Amino acid sequence: MKALRSHAVGGPETLTLDELESPVPGPGQVRIKVKACAINYPDVLIIKDMYQFKPQRPFAPGGELSGVIDAVGEGVTQWKAGDRVIAMMGNGGLATEVLAPADKLFPLPEGVSFETGASLLMTYGTNMHGLLDRGHLKAGDTLLVLGAAGGVGLAAVELGKAYGAKVVAAVSSEEKGKVAREHGADEVVIYPVAPLDKDQSKALAEAFKAACGPEGANVVYDIVGGDYSEPAVRAIAWEGRFCVVGFPAGIAKLPLNLTLLKSCDVCGVFWGAFAARDPKANAAHIAKLFELLKAGKINPKVSATFPLERGGEAITMLADRKAIGKVVVTME
Repeated sequence: MKALRSHAVGGPETLTLDELESPVPGPGQVRIKVKACAINYPDVLIIKDMYQFKPQRPFAPGGELSGVIDAVGEGVTQWKAGDRVIAMMGNGGLATEVLAPADKLFPLPEGVSFETGASLLMTYGTNMHGLLDRGHLKAGDTLLVLGAAGGVGLAAVELGKAYGAKVVAAVSSEEKGKVAREHGADEVVIYPVAPLDKDQSKALAEAFKAACGPEGANVVYDIVGGDYSEPAVRAIAWEGRFCVVGFPAGIAKLPLNLTLLKSCDVCGVFWGAFAARDPKANAAHIAKLFELLKAGKINPKVSATFPLERGGEAITMLADRKAIGKVVVTME
């Protein structure tokens, strides 16, 4: 088997394609022949030792994959060789074979491609938890999504529309705005490149307010952070919910007086911890995702694919914030 692995702290250029022995599944494990592995922002961070979890080196990044089971370990009865599955891993997905716990897998529905399957759980799972459990989104709400053209952002746009919200997509270019509209966004705001001075920050807040309407955004879904967070808080509705999802533009420092003036909530969205702490609730969300996928209400946009030996380029796309939708590494 082959794996694209990190041997030392660094960027994507430090990854090496290694030849390894095929792993043997132990009790409660299955071996998956990986077909596709989606790249997510944690993959940018984990190889730099900047993520919450720091696996022992050498390790392969890649936490979201799809493939076909080709061997099962002792005690595994719910899966068999030949089953198509989706797996969420902390890391290890950038490899032609992986071992996975049998009780952490989901079936890949027939007719759904491996690329789509690998692009589903982390982005849409994050947003099911973030929008519904943390943001309490409901029909008729106005949802402002920052970073609306990335994998998580486009998923938030689609789910917002699926649940009956007015969706305002905030993006960094006209090209990204076009994609957001194609996925259901009602309004688009193009924000300038950070850092923002005081006047630019004020102007962005006014643009958010104009797009959201006089009542403001009931839910702000902040996937970007940095200088973009404060203008979004200034556009929030009375008793709105500000969901903290990610920080590719840096960790924001919010003036807390704004939360008092708006009587709003600021809440974190940590889907991985939620899924581990409440697997039944997470499984219910995933089941609903499959229903929405079958109904055509969601459809992950895979904008670029790379072979395994060029997996570092896929990670670089996310690091440089050039990805639109999902970027996927394929093994064939």
